[in-house]
Amino acid sequence: MARTAGPPPIVVGIDPDPDKRMALAWAADAADRRRLPLLLVLAQNVPTPGYRPTGGRPSWEEWNEALHATGDRLLNEAVAYVETRHPRVRVSGLLAEGHPAWVLREQAENATEVVLGSWRLSALHELFTSAAVTLPLIVHAPCPVVVVPEPEHITQQPPYFVVGVDGSPASATAVDVAFEEAALRNAVLRTLYVWHPPMLGVLDEDAAVRECRRLLSETVAGRGASHPEVELRHELVRGHPVQVLTEASEHALGLIVGTRGHGGFTGMLLGSVSQGVLHHARCPVIAVPHASGHGGRRR
Repeated sequence: MARTAGPPPIVVGIDPDPDKRMALAWAADAADRRRLPLLLVLAQNVPTPGYRPTGGRPSWEEWNEALHATGDRLLNEAVAYVETRHPRVRVSGLLAEGHPAWVLREQAENATEVVLGSWRLSALHELFTSAAVTLPLIVHAPCPVVVVPEPEHITQQPPYFVVGVDGSPASATAVDVAFEEAALRNAVLRTLYVWHPPMLGVLDEDAAVRECRRLLSETVAGRGASHPEVELRHELVRGHPVQVLTEASEHALGLIVGTRGHGGFTGMLLGSVSQGVLHHARCPVIAVPHASGHGGRRR
């Protein structure tokens, strides 16, 4: 199966475990809503789990052939899953050799967005598995990256998205995407500014809060004109960003945050906070870059 010409596809990284389908389901649903093609990518640089050689150690050619045969089978099963779920979605598959982070980064150059899964493991195991793909991809991808947790979380009615705002250009870009996501899903949009007071405090806390409210209002102002149907809520919350965003998005359709690339999230989402949000959020996280390449994401 090969990639075809046309509008930029939604790219989804396929997990070798066929029981992990949440990222694939998210990507298929998104492709159906946006009427975009869907590209399934399976990257292989180690033997596929479950493969066991028989008759002694195989030659490199035998191992490679068996690896590719298993990969083709997994891709065909994933394609069949999408075709059953959304028959009108144009779906194709790509079996690639290399580290998943590198392969997906390459495909992100011409993608609307990249979707991949995440599952909860110990901190040590996480370092060598999903995080080893997620973090490098988010840092370097020119398009939004959606991280979908396993297992499926429970959403709340009415449905809502949460977007983190910190007054930076990156969070402004994230707000644009958040409005589009909320409009597509008929969801409420909660724009959330987290104020984390300095350890030594501030001379005028009321003035600091007013400044936070001003930044929140200015970031959102005018961005909802193209989606007047979206119910918008402004929220200023005091606390630690990881805890506040995690709690606010517990039953959300998704948590949307801006990134600057070549580092972590900007402003309130720097360094360990960015990793904390990805690790602790119970809903899909949409990381949106503020850079060239974002403009062609939506149709």
